[in-house]
Amino acid sequence: MTGAAAAATSGMVCAHHHLYSVLARGMPAPPETPTSFLGILEQIWWRLDTALDLEMIRWSAMLGALEALESGTTGIIDHHESPNAVEGSLSVVAEACAEVGVRVRPCYGVTDRHGPDGARRGLDENRRFLSEGGKGMVGIHAAFTCGDGTLEEAAALAEELGAGVHIHAAEGPDDRDGPGRIEHLTADDWLLGHCVHMDTEHGLRGTVLHNPRSNLNNSVGYADPARFTNPVALGTDGIGANMIESFRLAYVMHRSVDVTATPETAWGWLETGWDLIPECRSDRVTWNYSPMDPWHIAFTAGVRPLEIEMDGEVVFRDGAPTRVDAAEVRAKAAEQAARLHARL
Repeated sequence: MTGAAAAATSGMVCAHHHLYSVLARGMPAPPETPTSFLGILEQIWWRLDTALDLEMIRWSAMLGALEALESGTTGIIDHHESPNAVEGSLSVVAEACAEVGVRVRPCYGVTDRHGPDGARRGLDENRRFLSEGGKGMVGIHAAFTCGDGTLEEAAALAEELGAGVHIHAAEGPDDRDGPGRIEHLTADDWLLGHCVHMDTEHGLRGTVLHNPRSNLNNSVGYADPARFTNPVALGTDGIGANMIESFRLAYVMHRSVDVTATPETAWGWLETGWDLIPECRSDRVTWNYSPMDPWHIAFTAGVRPLEIEMDGEVVFRDGAPTRVDAAEVRAKAAEQAARLHARL
């Protein structure tokens, strides 16, 4: 890499993750090849989330947290859905991440896709977790899968608990009208995922969560988040938690539409994560590369952590976590992935 001394930063934050999707790798092909974003949801993700149980959720979160730590990410803002295993699911996610040594702020994505009872169970899980002292948010899947009543209930719950809302906003064309339906509900502590098909002057309050790799993978378009006046943070939408790679991709995508763009803009989006999970500012990640400067990192492959210290405890050293056995986590996750894939 370089002969210079290693450099240290605060812990990286993945501002939009789906830890439940970690076990999807290698899943059976869908019944039909999706040809649209809605088709991808229907044929892949909405089939997968209904197949989850609490044991699968636990090991998916464990593996996702392990991979986050291995890439220098110490904080995850997670958006969870498991309609046949709702009750207790947020605690399972939180406990799994804590066992590995990663901070997490989960929410349950409320939706009307499973009827009024499904929406109520999602709201109740958000209330239960937050009321019991869990650190997280109130989740909404997206406006296009919710009626106005559900959107208003979720927003009211978030305001009551002082938690903020985490929602997908105009990710695909099917949710193009969504921002207009939630504009009057939004607040500065809302997190707005994707925003690809959102007008530049949209009127929504909150932080825009930019997920460049996922947007490319789902062929939904480029969000061009530099056009918004909102704060912007970087996420992965479930495709790992390597925020250095997310930064590098965010930079080149920005550059693809603006030749004057510099890495500092995308690095600023990365730093916004520390506003969302402030505790990660005090985490110390020592890297195998120096300097950890945006102009260097934007063009340098293979940047990885050597050691991670959180609250005075070393949770990662010499390429391995200190709290859990990485091989065991991967083996257990593989067992649960096999169960999940069999259901699919």
